[in-house]
Amino acid sequence: MSAIAKGLKRRGRLMAQAVSPPRKALDAVPSPRRAESQWPSDGYVAPLSPRLVRSPVFVLSSVRSGSTLLRVLLNSHSRVRAPHEMHLRTVHVRMSREFTADAMKELDLDREELEHVLWDRVLHLELSRSGKDVIVDKTPPNTLIWPRLHRCWPEARFVLLLRHPGAVIQSLASRRADPDHEAIRAEVLGYAEKLEEARQRLPDAHVMTYEDLTAEPERVTRGLCAYLGVEWESGMLDYGRQDHGTFRPQLGDWSSEIRSGRVQAARQADPTAELPPRLVEMAKAWRYPG
Repeated sequence: MSAIAKGLKRRGRLMAQAVSPPRKALDAVPSPRRAESQWPSDGYVAPLSPRLVRSPVFVLSSVRSGSTLLRVLLNSHSRVRAPHEMHLRTVHVRMSREFTADAMKELDLDREELEHVLWDRVLHLELSRSGKDVIVDKTPPNTLIWPRLHRCWPEARFVLLLRHPGAVIQSLASRRADPDHEAIRAEVLGYAEKLEEARQRLPDAHVMTYEDLTAEPERVTRGLCAYLGVEWESGMLDYGRQDHGTFRPQLGDWSSEIRSGRVQAARQADPTAELPPRLVEMAKAWRYPG
């Protein structure tokens, strides 16, 4: 098989996975993969190690909420690096011998802190390569583990990108072959619950909506730049002129809309669509019309 044929086959497989529902609705925190004997017997918790990146920025959002659009707008700024979805939560450290945990304890490290050090190094490496000084990770499932990100980086900044839950459900259903509507509603509810939790518990977070971003991109990005402590640049809105890497499944949106290089109007939620009562409550809390 030629290299081109292999590449096309792999792309087809990734696209099929991306439009299929996840194996678990909220598979953001994989179960532990190592035996209890690999943990220190005294329940040791390591202190926080110094961070190379002290104040990274995390975009918290549901899937299908415009986070890729926000990424490319930010990545078009001369000081902001916003790479593809990094999926740090899936990068793990394995202690392969019974004595490894004890050895790490002598270095003031445990498994979680080892993972945090590795995550921090990845962000620092990407930031250094870019030559910029602010890094943004917009992986949507980060929303489900935001307390751990806050524990890892106490000085992290958070951007909450909201979208009407009904529109998110419609978007997910339209992108999946043979959609399971009950599973989709449960998935969206899971994201919405964690977003609301973050909104309540992170008073310094910057809250914005996808609908506002697409309707008034200059005003909204100006406010976001002020939050990040950088000057607004008009070139952010012309993101098609910049190189944002490959748009492909599992690393963010890859639709024709995002490839257009232009901010396009958000698709509105169907006002006649029935939502679960909890999502109706959430939409009201986020000031969406009933």
